[in-house]
Amino acid sequence: MPSFQQFPSSKVQYVRIARDEAGQRIDNFLIRWLKGVPKSHIYRVLRKGEIRVNKGRIKPAYKLAVNDEVRLPPVRYAERGVYRPPDNVLAKIESRIVYEDDRIMVLNKPPDLAVHAGSGVNYGVIDALRSLQPGKSLFLVHRLDRETSGCLLIARDRPAMLSLHKAIRDGEIDKYYTALLMGNWRRGKQMIDISLQRHRNRNGGCSAQASAKGKRAVSIFHPLREYAGGEHATTATLVKIKLVTGRTHQIRIHAREIGHPLAGDCRYGNSRFNREMKANGLRRAFLHAGSVEFPHPDDGRKIRIESLLDEDLQQILSRLQERKIIRHHEYHKVV
Repeated sequence: MPSFQQFPSSKVQYVRIARDEAGQRIDNFLIRWLKGVPKSHIYRVLRKGEIRVNKGRIKPAYKLAVNDEVRLPPVRYAERGVYRPPDNVLAKIESRIVYEDDRIMVLNKPPDLAVHAGSGVNYGVIDALRSLQPGKSLFLVHRLDRETSGCLLIARDRPAMLSLHKAIRDGEIDKYYTALLMGNWRRGKQMIDISLQRHRNRNGGCSAQASAKGKRAVSIFHPLREYAGGEHATTATLVKIKLVTGRTHQIRIHAREIGHPLAGDCRYGNSRFNREMKANGLRRAFLHAGSVEFPHPDDGRKIRIESLLDEDLQQILSRLQERKIIRHHEYHKVV
């Protein structure tokens, strides 16, 4: 159990809200501002009225406005503070920035690295980027699962983040993934429309399940290549997937629900198929965010960024190709 100290001193602080901080909920602002303070403690001092805006009590859902004055009482933070990622992780992250300007950044996220710190995770991609660019405001526009590699969109200021979030809601951001699925695909291009319900696990993580009570989730699957099986091997199909919506674990659950689970998926996949793929060298879920297309926050011009499959996934495909490709599918852009 970590010990706690006063943050950052024994004095009350007053923070004036700048334009790029306006519009966000007070609880989200405090979680970012008071790094290392347990969320439970933040909500406790909010409920007790110790945190005030313009001298008045506020609820966690209050949205900050420009020039609001936030009163911060002395609160506690974990002694360990903010964890700095190791130098080799920082070097890897820096080498995988594929696009950057004054407003946005696109990272080819490496596998086996969470997008942010959390329960049992000392640091993530966004923490590494903030260490590389101290003092800069960096915001995740969307998320990728820990094992998933590929295009991750980062905003360099809050207005850019809000603009891109609006673009997501309006269907103006296109995200395409490459995945390896179990079995031969006999469907051609197909839209999967299965609602998903998200829930939090006992360990603090999130998962989801197909449910008519959940939120609508739509994916478009397009087969690329089918690989032969053998006496002790299962057939497999490489597919391109467009996310029409972006629900938790959407691709992984949709793949399972249509009978073609994702290779290497320990939570929603097929255990026998996963063992076969592991014997071929697969050490993670075979899912890669291959491209993202979005309107630039400044002028709305369309930007398309692509990232190639990582070497570990390329090697899996090379080994499957040694068996035999039994069918090539003509690919047209998934729309």
